[in-house]
Amino acid sequence: MSWVLASTSPRRKELLAQAGFSDANFSFEQVSPDIDESHITGESAADFVVRLAKEKAATGFGLCSDIPNAKVLGSDTIVVLGDQILGKPTDKQDALTMLTALSGHTHNVMTAVAVTNGKTTLTRLCITAVTFCSLNTQTIQAYIDTQEPMDKAGAYGIQGLGGCFVASIKGSYSAVVGLPLVETRELINEMNLIE
Repeated sequence: MSWVLASTSPRRKELLAQAGFSDANFSFEQVSPDIDESHITGESAADFVVRLAKEKAATGFGLCSDIPNAKVLGSDTIVVLGDQILGKPTDKQDALTMLTALSGHTHNVMTAVAVTNGKTTLTRLCITAVTFCSLNTQTIQAYIDTQEPMDKAGAYGIQGLGGCFVASIKGSYSAVVGLPLVETRELINEMNLIE
């Protein structure tokens, strides 16, 4: 069996390796799926993130024609404040706007995971509530200057300097980083049972 991670994210690579630690034979390759990540009008945040994870897994599977019995994992993470989906910031001003909005409030981080063998696709959705402390503009600007927020959904990384802003979380920490470990292990085990 050949597992493939449909992502080049170093965070997801590290987390998938953790999820498979108990299987001495567990290993995986990585591919980089290129999908349209546009939100469809009227689509709920949960449906959106699950759709992206499934599309990444399916596109990743298409890149694995040379891998026998490939089983591909795709994942996507979004930040949702109220009814607004916060993606990766387009520029520093966008990051400032996002972080200002998150300051002192609770938002949801939704991470979906999909695994496919080309015939069967299984998914999980993990929702974690994250509460930010209050931030002043100087602190936000100093954080933006580090460049850390620029490639992260919601303009922060909980596993990096952005963790300084997180007053509390309710749910899966690893899902906020990019891959929920418990749910991912469940999916791997389920997919391993499918011929």
